[in-house]
Amino acid sequence: MTALSTTPPTARPDAKGRRPLAGTRPLLRLALRRDRVLIPVWVAVISLVVLSMPNTLKEVYGTPEKRADLVDSLATNASLRAVYGPVFEQSIGGLTAWRVGAFAGVLAAVMSLVIVVRHTREEEETGRQELVSSAMVGRRAPLTSALLAALAANALLGLLLAAGLAGQGGAGALALGAAVAGVGMVFATMAAIAAQLTESARLAKGLTAALLGAAFVLRAAGDAATEDGSSPLTWLSPVGWLEHVRAFGAERWWVLALFAGAVAAQCVAAYGLAGRRDVGMSFLPSRPGPAQGRLGTAGALAWRLQRGAVYGWSAGFLVAGVVFGGMTDGAADLVGDNDSTREIFQRMGGHAGLTDAFLAAIIGVVGMVGALYAVTSVLRLHGEETSQRAEPVLANAVGRLRWAAGHLVIAFGGAMLIMLLAGLGLALGYGQDLGPILGACLAQVPAIWLIGALAVLLHGLSPRLAVGAWGAAGAALLVGWIGPALDVPQAVLNVSPFSHLPKLPGNAMEWPPVLLLTGLAVALTAAGLTALRRRDLATG
Repeated sequence: MTALSTTPPTARPDAKGRRPLAGTRPLLRLALRRDRVLIPVWVAVISLVVLSMPNTLKEVYGTPEKRADLVDSLATNASLRAVYGPVFEQSIGGLTAWRVGAFAGVLAAVMSLVIVVRHTREEEETGRQELVSSAMVGRRAPLTSALLAALAANALLGLLLAAGLAGQGGAGALALGAAVAGVGMVFATMAAIAAQLTESARLAKGLTAALLGAAFVLRAAGDAATEDGSSPLTWLSPVGWLEHVRAFGAERWWVLALFAGAVAAQCVAAYGLAGRRDVGMSFLPSRPGPAQGRLGTAGALAWRLQRGAVYGWSAGFLVAGVVFGGMTDGAADLVGDNDSTREIFQRMGGHAGLTDAFLAAIIGVVGMVGALYAVTSVLRLHGEETSQRAEPVLANAVGRLRWAAGHLVIAFGGAMLIMLLAGLGLALGYGQDLGPILGACLAQVPAIWLIGALAVLLHGLSPRLAVGAWGAAGAALLVGWIGPALDVPQAVLNVSPFSHLPKLPGNAMEWPPVLLLTGLAVALTAAGLTALRRRDLATG
């Protein structure tokens, strides 16, 4: 009789004698080398957002009385709880965890899903994974190296947050850092599953991002329903687990076990799926397109490729508008007699009444986030070119300008659409006239177009430069969001095109900066298209 093997299936060699994890170490080194800019930038930005908050809070809520007033106002303002969650501790450290904890977790999740999909499904989509797999590389080594890269990024982020916030309380700082890293790893393993299910990196990122959005909505709905975060909806969300750690308060260390359990379960699922498919294949293949008619033009193809993103961003901006509109009536109660908070809103939204300043500040932040959509949509050109899907399209009677124009119409037109929907949501949530709010939202569009046009220019010059557009969009968001709270010099704020726009509603419309930014956007787009027409296509 043949003896039964006691070797676990995951450790058995394949037909070529390769262990499933063979080659993990060199693949990890390669992944970290490729991400030597991406990971440090993400970690630095998230760390800066969190570590800059204690000083801001000391200025705004420097006395126990002011912090107690804040907690009392949150108890009666469900909209604010939906955005930030409840406060479990009135210290500066506790307020830091309340103010930026959930957002840091969301950013860590986005960083993690980008890293994992980049080194799994994206490698398969470009054909590089098939080449690597022909060597002595185990079939589970690529997934393992991607997860280890995400683990390294989240561990670095968690350690930086723990070290930077140690002055507010060592135990609380460690708890917050571990919880933020835990959220990142939950969505890293979730992205690993999505990479097995879908056949494109775009769909894998979109599916994971949709689950992240659902997790945030569950947390928001639960916190809006209860004052202490005890709603079952909050416990269904990994983002909600972060707040239940209660950093800087009575820390609940056992909640971290939920992160560990979710990561372990999803790793088992991801490895199980990876072992049951061939390289390049997926469990959810794309449906075949129509046989004729609908994809007869470059614009129709661009719409087919980007319609999912347009729908998702549109729904997200509409919902965000309703949520922020519902918060507007509570803005005066939140600020109260706090002059520091009032000054921050005035720096962000102008010197009109407090309600108008709050609306203008919110609309400005929404516009900065809208710039991320513009960059994403424009850089679809980059993805189509580097994956060599653009070449067969251009081999037909389709010129480069016509091919690019199809994507740019969606990018720039979509930016206007999502801002209109955000304005509609704000008006519905606030219950006031639609016209002034829509006008304020549309006033942000030229700055969004300018950042999108910069993406066109960088991609037109060279696909390698296209990633710089993310830096421009991120810098505008960072300066516009954190700069006013830190009272940075106006010269620094002027780096962002959004700082040159009129602060609407509540102030007079100023046409010169709007027209100037629009003209610059047109010029940069034209320069980018000219450069794209003259250079060779990328080969991968």
